[in-house]
Amino acid sequence: MEITQQELAYLKLLAKQYPTIQAAATEIINLNAILNLPKGTEHFVSDIHGEYEAFLHVLRNGSGSIKRKIEEIFADTLPAREKRSLITLIYYPEQKIPLILKTVEDEDEWYRLTLFRLIKMCRVVSSKYTRSKVRKALPPAFAYIIEELLHEQESGYNKQEYYQSIIQTIIATGRARDFIIALCKLIQRLVIDRLHVIGDVFDRGPGPHFIMDALMEYHAVDFQWGNHDIVWMGAAAGSGACIANVIRNALRYGTVETLENGYAINLLPLASLAVEVYGDDPCQHFRPKPFRTEDYTENELQLMSQMHKAITIIQLKLEAEIIMRRPHYLMEDRLLLDKIDYTKGTVYLEGQTYPLQDTLFPTINPTCPYDLTEQEQNVVERLKQSFIHSERLQKHIRFLYARGSMYLVYNDNLLYHGCIAMNEDGSFKAFKVEGQEFAAKAFMDRADRLARQGYFADDPEQRQYGQDAMWYLWSGAQSPLFGKHKMSTFERYFIADKSTHDEKMNPYYAFRDQEETARRILQEFGLDPDTAHIVNGHVPVKVKKGERPIKAGGRLFVIDGGFAKAYQAKTGIAGYTLISNSYGLLLAAHDPFESTPKAIEEEQDILSKIEIVETNNTRIRVKDTDLGREMQQQIEDLQRLLRAYRVGLIKET
Repeated sequence: MEITQQELAYLKLLAKQYPTIQAAATEIINLNAILNLPKGTEHFVSDIHGEYEAFLHVLRNGSGSIKRKIEEIFADTLPAREKRSLITLIYYPEQKIPLILKTVEDEDEWYRLTLFRLIKMCRVVSSKYTRSKVRKALPPAFAYIIEELLHEQESGYNKQEYYQSIIQTIIATGRARDFIIALCKLIQRLVIDRLHVIGDVFDRGPGPHFIMDALMEYHAVDFQWGNHDIVWMGAAAGSGACIANVIRNALRYGTVETLENGYAINLLPLASLAVEVYGDDPCQHFRPKPFRTEDYTENELQLMSQMHKAITIIQLKLEAEIIMRRPHYLMEDRLLLDKIDYTKGTVYLEGQTYPLQDTLFPTINPTCPYDLTEQEQNVVERLKQSFIHSERLQKHIRFLYARGSMYLVYNDNLLYHGCIAMNEDGSFKAFKVEGQEFAAKAFMDRADRLARQGYFADDPEQRQYGQDAMWYLWSGAQSPLFGKHKMSTFERYFIADKSTHDEKMNPYYAFRDQEETARRILQEFGLDPDTAHIVNGHVPVKVKKGERPIKAGGRLFVIDGGFAKAYQAKTGIAGYTLISNSYGLLLAAHDPFESTPKAIEEEQDILSKIEIVETNNTRIRVKDTDLGREMQQQIEDLQRLLRAYRVGLIKET
């Protein structure tokens, strides 16, 4: 056996983990066995936009998987009413148990029947995993007992009494409630092996902080950053322009509680500025969107409108600083405060003059329109400190960095939120920096690195460069997260002519329907275009207008179906989940979710329409996945270690 000194050094390190022939051989046997198990079920979701109740319900119900399993397992043994009750119990065990117990005559008998049913369900959903993997998922307090029940049959002659005795003792010792809760959470965990979030956890809805809390506890999750995520990441890093955008969005959509209560962001300095400077200004074009305003008084709405205008003006000034600091962004067309005729109340835009629908600019000096006033500068500095020192926000953003990226290649799927920037002819658009061009994958890789630099770099200049890049990724014309030629913030607030509001989509969105485009993108990222897929979000699929989420001959899926209530009128549904299991691909289209109390008390589940979009000729095994390929490499390394033991290059310890 020929082996280099470098390989021998590696095998000696491996021998510390597997110190004997038996240990190495046992691990080879174990890994080979795992390779032939069915691959775990992956779920893909996108554009959650703070709608935590609907999203957490989809997580709990496994995008309808739990309901389908219940229907299969208990098709002929349980009436529909009891199946609905069991389904709701699995979703919300802590809340549902007390409600059920009010309606049953014999609590012990209900506990007994329910335990049997849940154990049966657990056996089915755990059957594709190794005992070791299931064991790791078990709650420590009940791990031994659950493992015994999962692997013993109540009908087995030799252990029938043993099995029955365990159930009876659980009930007799008063542990049935906690045991049921543990089983329900185990079922929830096992129906989804891995969750992929294709961007935009933040903005629009009221609870992104609740979503992030849940995802931080989730067993296996990754993110592909969206434009609404990157602007929050920039804000947490201390970018003033990103902070202003985050606050403006919260005021626009009436979700300031996320900032104040969710992340302890102190908005008092901004409120003080707004009252002092805009106290007599009706700010009618800065009223929050109506679908979030029912919980606010008129006085609160007026204050929010004034704060909204104040932060918008600050944002336009801060963004101008970046545009002038980074001329290679080519965003001079967004410098509009110096195009205003403050006497006539008009603005010169793209060769035309438009009247302004709001002409009160008390904080703008017409001769130096982009200078912050002393009071505005003070507000910006205090807001920066509040964002930087928000413990919960920083924890969430670090999690986004640790589990997230601009794109991900995983199990022959390419995941990204927005687009691959293209020219009008469909070629990949290059971004030129200091004489070097970056396009497609190279641009995504550079953007990923700069986003991390903006948060983690020690050098102030590098950190500033990275933070400016994050703002560009939020709103720049070539940003693969934004995907439009401009963000028309100024026009939407100040110009009535809606033709100026138009944000032209990147040519990618016209070309992505074509299979040839998807194949070129997959090849660019090193994937086989005959078997791989692209999973995309960002632009809601208008189902009610006949749009389809399956594009490019089945090579590309757009799964933004409108989790955010702001988009549901356009989409006609309330979100998609793409499901990849060992049999193929399924697409779940979700109806709107009314409320958690109704889901629990009235057993109202989200109705999900399931469409089979691809069926595998042979069932996919672990050996066919990225994890399987890693295991194959481990097996090869262990086999080399075995040979080294057997020829005497390494001795057992």
